[in-house]
Amino acid sequence: MATGTPLFESAISWIRQGYPEGIPPTEFPPLLALLVRVLDEAQVTDVVLQLAKYYDVENPVTEDRIREAIANVIRDEPNSEEINQVASRLASAGWPLATPAR
Repeated sequence: MATGTPLFESAISWIRQGYPEGIPPTEFPPLLALLVRVLDEAQVTDVVLQLAKYYDVENPVTEDRIREAIANVIRDEPNSEEINQVASRLASAGWPLATPAR
């Protein structure tokens, strides 16, 4: 999913619609956990960088910080309740979460 493709733009749109006020820090790890199930690391990095620009994140978001966050989520996946909460929010915005895990 390259930047600018319809799928990339759709993913960004679903997340923006699901989180119009921004992504709460407590929901970021479950969001990453959902993204890494269907996207590779480069794609997740692209999504996060675009969202950081959109939400005008104060702390600098770098590819290294994103890779570290992805590694943390893979190592210590959020619990199923947290993931389901984020999945429900994104599903209400149209995200096709029925995609099987890779």
